[in-house]
Amino acid sequence: MEAPVRSGGGDLVAVGADLDPGTLLAAYRAALFPMPVDEQLGWWSPDPRGVLPLDGLRVSRSLRRSCRRYSVSVDTAFDDVIEACAEPRGGGEWITPAIRAAYRRLHRLGWAHSVECRDGDGALVGGLYGVAIGGLFAGESMFHRAPDASKVALVALVDLLREGGAALLDVQWSTPHLASLGVVEVSRPAYLRLLTAALERPLPAAFAS
Repeated sequence: MEAPVRSGGGDLVAVGADLDPGTLLAAYRAALFPMPVDEQLGWWSPDPRGVLPLDGLRVSRSLRRSCRRYSVSVDTAFDDVIEACAEPRGGGEWITPAIRAAYRRLHRLGWAHSVECRDGDGALVGGLYGVAIGGLFAGESMFHRAPDASKVALVALVDLLREGGAALLDVQWSTPHLASLGVVEVSRPAYLRLLTAALERPLPAAFAS
């Protein structure tokens, strides 16, 4: 969810096509996701792949305190979340206007979702967005404007997925930050097995229209 575009190795598997809803959903079901590369639309399937086991999230004492300090909601400010994720200072340059428009369409159709984190005054201080298909949640990006705010959103997401019977939280690439929260790397064949099983599960109630 936080990694920059990689130009080497076998992570980039195709270039071209479009960002229509049907194309995007078919891509996620095939273990692909879009990210621009060299002014073209690239389709990525990292090997290894970063996933967060739903029983493996590491929540420190300080993060637990932060969870009590903020409030969390789902799908109340999708447009604001994706705009915040796209801010260059957060590494969101790859979230182009075309990407934002495509995921807004997916949100209106009930496939893309946001988790929002607000402070005591109700201000949006963190959040994340991604795509939910069956028991898969494919995380795309997160942001924070206050300490631990994006982590609090992630804790809430994991709780919602576990309660809803989901099976797979995909974070694309692992980073040291994500690894500290429990993200692990799996091979592409292993990810495909996890994905197949996840797609057979029902959509968690929190993301049902």
